[in-house]
Amino acid sequence: MTSLDEARDLLREFPVVDGHNDLPWALREQVRYDLGARDIAGDQSAHLHTDLARLRAGGVGAQYWSVYVRSDLPDPLTMTLEQIDCVRQLIDRHPADLRAALTAADMTAARAEGRIASLMGAEGGHSIDNSLGALRGLYALGVRYMTLTHNDNIAWADSATDVPAAGGLSAFGREVVREMNLEGMLVDLSHVAVTTMRDALDTSAAPVIFSHSSSRAVCDHPRNIPDDVLERLPANGGVAMVTFVPKFVLQAAVDWTAAADENMRAHGLHHLDTTPEGMKVHRAFEESHPRPVATVSTVADHLDHMREVAGVDHLGIGGDYDGTAFTPEGLDDVSGYPNLIAELLTRGWSRADLAKLTWQNAVRVLGAAEDVARDLRTTRGPSNATLRQLDG
Repeated sequence: MTSLDEARDLLREFPVVDGHNDLPWALREQVRYDLGARDIAGDQSAHLHTDLARLRAGGVGAQYWSVYVRSDLPDPLTMTLEQIDCVRQLIDRHPADLRAALTAADMTAARAEGRIASLMGAEGGHSIDNSLGALRGLYALGVRYMTLTHNDNIAWADSATDVPAAGGLSAFGREVVREMNLEGMLVDLSHVAVTTMRDALDTSAAPVIFSHSSSRAVCDHPRNIPDDVLERLPANGGVAMVTFVPKFVLQAAVDWTAAADENMRAHGLHHLDTTPEGMKVHRAFEESHPRPVATVSTVADHLDHMREVAGVDHLGIGGDYDGTAFTPEGLDDVSGYPNLIAELLTRGWSRADLAKLTWQNAVRVLGAAEDVARDLRTTRGPSNATLRQLDG
């Protein structure tokens, strides 16, 4: 049996829980939620990283669909609701393949049924419009993690890619974390500043996650996790889900990406634009400026280091498919996960280690958040504090 055959065999028993896929945003940008125009029951490889056949080929057993909206656009709460509606429509259109999941038990049940557990994560605290009531509303609608920031600071938390303002989490930001604990919503620390990571770990009574972040020691990008934070995950119980985005995993890609982003802005486009127009500009730039190419091995290097620092019980996978213009060789789309597992097998990762990486750690951490919430609700009720009350 080859390592790839062994990887596929393992994924049949312990499929991938992927922490972050931006399909809903891609569907908004490309076809304004016309799900018939981008029917994932068919081959969408010309337009998307994701469709049902490739999810199956990749051994995906659970997917956190990102209900992301850009932080520089108006009405983020309304747009987040539209993203949630998109995920619900996807599940309703494909009941034989997708199952809505709200709990760790739902994830296990979906796996037993041979369906892909579909969860949701809100990417950026701007989505709640500084309202704890809105946070609870998102949880009631099925959102099971919230990334505290996206690329920009918000009033109560600093982003990794903005100028420090709050100094990490403000008093209201810490109240947001406590309220997420009370609900059972995972605190996601991808995208946030290191000061925010540390404040959240100091505040959270429940395990945290990084839904799509890699190692800063391996690739020095502010979106990645420094070792001192990885070292805190065993005590917290949290999970760091390695991402595949080349500009976060390959040092040579960092400088190239900065130039590519500036080129997008020079053409009047947002640097994260993945519409056909945006991709045309991306490809033209790449033709004249060859792109440094990440590989499966590049990602495996991150996982090897993260395992050494945090331990195998605290690792997962968050590819960020359909949220990035470029992907590593061998991880071109959601069908590529077996290639990563095969690479790790050749590096001596055991079947037990890989089962934790793909399935068990992610299921455990959601169940742990549920347990913490159950305990907290015996001692206190919901908070109605406001940003003004706590931060002035």
